[in-house]
Amino acid sequence: MGKGRLEAFTDGVMAILITIMVLELRIPEGGGLGALRPLVPVFLTYVLSFVYLGIYWNNHHHMFQLVDRIDGKILWANLHLLFWLSLIPFATGWMGESHFESLPSAIYGIPLLMAGLAWTILESRIISLQGPGSALAAARGGGGKEWSSIAGYSLAIPLAFVDPRISHALYVFVALLWLVPDKRVEAHIDRDLSRRRSTG
Repeated sequence: MGKGRLEAFTDGVMAILITIMVLELRIPEGGGLGALRPLVPVFLTYVLSFVYLGIYWNNHHHMFQLVDRIDGKILWANLHLLFWLSLIPFATGWMGESHFESLPSAIYGIPLLMAGLAWTILESRIISLQGPGSALAAARGGGGKEWSSIAGYSLAIPLAFVDPRISHALYVFVALLWLVPDKRVEAHIDRDLSRRRSTG
């Protein structure tokens, strides 16, 4: 089964989610700088969520460069990931509109945590199909970044009720872990391209 339609569908969903989020940014009431002040939390939350969706889109693109074929289980694993990502606009809007209160800050972490778990499931399903000797299996290694992210989200959710700023810092920290495309995957992509050129 080819992977092109899965990638195209994923790209379309990501674009829609970003569009939904930007449409939630309201036009300020008034023409002065003071009119922007109530929108600052909403805008900051939008920026963080935009970065998260960009990270998933970027890393999904890189990962699928190492994928030769897919099956029905991979299609469902990818849909599972997209389901949790589709909840990010709701969580983004609530956290921003509430000005970072505890409960919305905790709820914001739930789709991030579940998307992180869904990502590991998708990776594992691809490796299961392609075999333990596949390029993706070698690139992923022990999955340290994946599990560090899940640990960060798992801490951020309850800590939002202690001090929401701690959970916000953890959300930013995890985003920074993934901001640069996964170098483990990029190294294997470069190696694969070099091998193809040498054999071509």
